[in-house]
Amino acid sequence: MHITVFIADDHPLIRDGLRSLLAAHANIRIVGTAGNGREAVREVQRLRPDVVLMDITMPELNGIEATRQLAERCPSVKVIILSVHATVEHYYQAARAGARGYLLKESAAEEVAAAIRAAHVGKRFVSARIAECLQTKLDAGSPIDSLSRREREILQLVAEGHPSAEIATLISISPKSVDTYRCRLMQKLGLRGLCDMVKFAIRHGLTSTE
Repeated sequence: MHITVFIADDHPLIRDGLRSLLAAHANIRIVGTAGNGREAVREVQRLRPDVVLMDITMPELNGIEATRQLAERCPSVKVIILSVHATVEHYYQAARAGARGYLLKESAAEEVAAAIRAAHVGKRFVSARIAECLQTKLDAGSPIDSLSRREREILQLVAEGHPSAEIATLISISPKSVDTYRCRLMQKLGLRGLCDMVKFAIRHGLTSTE
């Protein structure tokens, strides 16, 4: 029986590379790909793969938020985070969002395949290089936990440089509501302006410097 896999990454070369690497495994079949988090959530709901390989830093909706939405809407789908970040904060957020695995992008093909097979049967899988140091910090807590899903979504979009009118269109609320959320975010997190919001979003894995 095949394990069906969906790949979400904003870099075409990485998507193609993963597809090629996994083609060597007869029991793994790639059923779709996406270049951003919103597209990934939409396509995974449609295709219902067994496992999703999810990049963290994607435009519009990051991989952590996409994972959280899939955990709510498609609980049978297992998500494995693929990341360049070997930090406590990123792993913490991935695990809290519902990810079943966390792999560094430098992982060998055999480790990726092993993670897919483990997630498929409900087991957790973490890259060997970071498992020990990250596991001890899993319950540490994070300021991100104080934010609602909408607040996290808007924080990412603001940090990516989207103006209020564009954000309003993307998430179907009014520009005034977007501005209200921005003010609330700065008050809640103790941030002074856009520069602080961008730094906070990068530090806590909501977006990247790319």
